[in-house]
Amino acid sequence: MKTKIGLLYGGKSAEHQVSMQTALAVTKALDFEKFEIHPIYITEAGEWVKGPQLTGPAENVKMLEFSRQGEQSATALAPALFQAESAEKGQALDVIFPLLHGPNGEDGTVQGMLELLNLPYVGNGVLASAAGMDKVIMKNIFAQAGLDQVRYTWFIRSEWEKDMEQAYSKVEAELGYPCFVKPANLGSSVGISKATNRNELEAAFNEAFQFDRKIIVEQGVTAREIEIGVLGNDEPECSVAGEIVPKKDFYDYKAKYEDGDTALIIPADITEAEYKTLKDQAVEAYKALDCSGLARADFFLTSEGKLLINEVNTMPGFTPFSMFPLLWKHTGVEYPQLIERLVNLAIERHNEKRKIKYTF
Repeated sequence: MKTKIGLLYGGKSAEHQVSMQTALAVTKALDFEKFEIHPIYITEAGEWVKGPQLTGPAENVKMLEFSRQGEQSATALAPALFQAESAEKGQALDVIFPLLHGPNGEDGTVQGMLELLNLPYVGNGVLASAAGMDKVIMKNIFAQAGLDQVRYTWFIRSEWEKDMEQAYSKVEAELGYPCFVKPANLGSSVGISKATNRNELEAAFNEAFQFDRKIIVEQGVTAREIEIGVLGNDEPECSVAGEIVPKKDFYDYKAKYEDGDTALIIPADITEAEYKTLKDQAVEAYKALDCSGLARADFFLTSEGKLLINEVNTMPGFTPFSMFPLLWKHTGVEYPQLIERLVNLAIERHNEKRKIKYTF
């Protein structure tokens, strides 16, 4: 019997198009002999629409976009969204595969809804998703775990608006230039700017605050960007390491998702000792956030050989340019195998939760 998967993608987020590209790539990787695929599309306006069961890979993102039509429309919590047309009446899908990036998808909100519906789902739970989405909270957790990282500070919009001069002066005094200004709750390099002077810093603050009420500012370091994939629940495994060598000043949104204007070196040219430290710190960060299913851990490797954790991405992309599936491919796990392992890990975690007692 085929496993019935609900692909959940799109979303009311600045990363809507990233999610669409991810969903397209995943449909091309899924084994339709093993899985029954049911698309659940969230429009940019936040409307949830269940599309017809897929009989094969989608050819383009347009094939994955659906519109609400009269009585066929559904709200997020409508039970029909999570039922398979081919199944017996009232039977839920076996597992939900969220392919959502950014707020309202990768931040624990959808995960919380799926928990309330008691449905197995691929990837991280509520806590890891929420903490991993908020860069400030994530870095605070890493600090508590004793992981080395670059210096950072953060601001909320109202605080900045009251005294912009104080905010800029704090950055200059504590971090200096260059520095990177980022929305705290957004991924995929959206809204990120590099600042090398006061004018650029002011512009960077204005840019980042367009996408979030809270921003983080990180000290710039001269280092190589090394990434590693983590897969598993209570006993996570690591992939080979990969290195990102941007042709631009840094690995921005366009380089990641549009023009592939960057070099991905897999495996990264690092020593065995550096790789062991990388794996140990990646697993430590994974467990500190209470991750499950998958994550990509990103590090800086300085010229002195020091590893600094940058972030953990709890829902790495699956586009053709994405590092996560490439890392596992070079580790010996092909794309279809990776999808299957993630589905199995989701079911494993759900079965583990069923052992919990809720009455006494």
